[in-house]
Amino acid sequence: MDYKKVKAPATTVTRDLDKLDIKTGNIYEAVSIISKRSNQISVEIKQELNRKLEEFANYTDNLEEIFENREQIEISRFYERMPKPTLIAIQEYIDNKVYYRNPKRENKN
Repeated sequence: MDYKKVKAPATTVTRDLDKLDIKTGNIYEAVSIISKRSNQISVEIKQELNRKLEEFANYTDNLEEIFENREQIEISRFYERMPKPTLIAIQEYIDNKVYYRNPKRENKN
């Protein structure tokens, strides 16, 4: 997924808990779904950032040759300004973009 195009707020927003548990009927289940999705997003973003920064890796042990690379700084700043994975996960959950299932409920039906 392209997290650069997500419409999640960059700052913390107060949420109405009654609206979060409408889909599941249980606020703890909703928070669990959001936290698992947040962890997935965090891992994906970290892997993407590491791939981009790998291009700038300097494998020499010479401490005198430390360069300031503008492109590397801009990439890092971009990822710092992105919404946090938790905020992205909450927005996906609210927009019904998260697939989840509860095996216990499926077995009852």
